[in-house]
Amino acid sequence: MDDKLSIKVNIADRYYPLKIESKDEERIRKAARLINEKVAQYKQRYLDKDTQDFLAMAALQYVSKVLELEERFDMNQIDQQIKELSQELEEYIKGE
Repeated sequence: MDDKLSIKVNIADRYYPLKIESKDEERIRKAARLINEKVAQYKQRYLDKDTQDFLAMAALQYVSKVLELEERFDMNQIDQQIKELSQELEEYIKGE
């Protein structure tokens, strides 16, 4: 069964039609809302800029945060730690 959903999201006063998985709708709408809130903050702070500048600054801020989180929760590092812990547990169990 095709679980696609057609929605329109408003980002910086422009509507974008999207075809998404229905399970992703809430996350997509929240992301658009957060972008709009950040753009509104920049509009209040920098009166001499245009919407493109605000979108670029919002994108930079959010992608920077994503990269920070990716570094912090590097899955390869977590996988390696799990393997090491598993090996230590196996050695401990064998030792008894």
